[in-house]
Amino acid sequence: MTMLIRPIDAELLSEVRSRFAHVDTCPFEGERIFFENAGGALTLKSVVETSAKFAAIPDNQGRDNPAAHALMALIDKAKADMAVFFNTSGGQFFVGESGTELLFRLIRTACLATEEGRVLGSTLEHPATRSAARHWSEVAGKAHVLVSHDNATGTVDPDGYRPEITPDTRVATILHTSPVTGMGVDVGAVAAEIRRVAPDCIIIVDGIQHAAHGRLDIESYDIDGYVVSPYKVFSRHGYGVAWVSDRLNGLKHEHLIDAPGEPWEFGTRDTGAYATFSDVVDYFDWLGGEVSSAEDRRERIVAAGEAIHAHEMALTDAMIKGTGNQKGLAEIPGITIIGGAENPKREGLVSLVVEGMDAPDVVTALRKRGIRTHTRKADHYSGNILDPLGITSAVRVSLCHYNSQAEVAQFLQAIREIAEAN
Repeated sequence: MTMLIRPIDAELLSEVRSRFAHVDTCPFEGERIFFENAGGALTLKSVVETSAKFAAIPDNQGRDNPAAHALMALIDKAKADMAVFFNTSGGQFFVGESGTELLFRLIRTACLATEEGRVLGSTLEHPATRSAARHWSEVAGKAHVLVSHDNATGTVDPDGYRPEITPDTRVATILHTSPVTGMGVDVGAVAAEIRRVAPDCIIIVDGIQHAAHGRLDIESYDIDGYVVSPYKVFSRHGYGVAWVSDRLNGLKHEHLIDAPGEPWEFGTRDTGAYATFSDVVDYFDWLGGEVSSAEDRRERIVAAGEAIHAHEMALTDAMIKGTGNQKGLAEIPGITIIGGAENPKREGLVSLVVEGMDAPDVVTALRKRGIRTHTRKADHYSGNILDPLGITSAVRVSLCHYNSQAEVAQFLQAIREIAEAN
């Protein structure tokens, strides 16, 4: 039976916004609309409180005292929460310096601990995976092969991967959502295509841009590694979260000599990092209870993801097609939308170019009107997407489920004025 998901209406949106810090004001600049969520989402107020609480605790894990026991219990709880949030009954979770660092670590392990063969990725990917795969494939003496993404749609599908999948494909990387185009990838379908030809391939997914939009389901992907950066999913900077399958965990990897369980973590980790991810899971749980009548926690988290997806789709549709008396981006002369105006793969992000203007100038003009966006340049971060399009820079407008139609309308008025004045 299909679960009935209620939309995020005005009343619920107000409650959602009340749970985030600095939702409509910058502590340095004052009032502003935050459309820079892909650079780092807003932080839950509960995360701020939890961070302060655990920053003050002097005790370490693994000691024989009540504080240490409590810290270990909180870490165990957080890992259990992660398993529900990501939906997996196997493997293990651990935290590291950042999402990028963890992707490097997983890819390094996979490249060095597997047999001779190939490392497969795509041109859509963020340099976190592309750089790691290139470096460690060279060290391991493996060929690094990149399949080309579709410039028109801003994504890549199983058909793109298929010609390059060989039986000796030992490692493969997949980007779940592009932080430049905003388009998602069907991870499960791509992984299935890889498994059909190379069943033992180690498949590692960059979920950093995707996680804030919900709808995570590791159990259905048939993969070996998944990494997120919690500051992009309502937590804070300073740590990343990784999941590894039993297969990847079984490969030879770095750890302290004779360390029990062959752990992945180095040194004493911040209990507050784990605890703040529990805050994130609790938030999804709460939201799912508001938009559905589900009694099971996992079902509530699924419901939250569906509601988030629907709300963000409505916002991006309004941004592209218009809302109220404001014309959409598709109707404003001189504006090009990367990935096209009609693209079902879009996840809460619109990248655009204003004819005759450099993107940094557009971003500055929007900031002066109280709207925070970001420039993506054809550099080491985004050149793989923009260079094939002949674009030197683009404006990234990234939304999240706490944004509103009114904010979209203000943006459309501002961008139209900027384009007309050019």
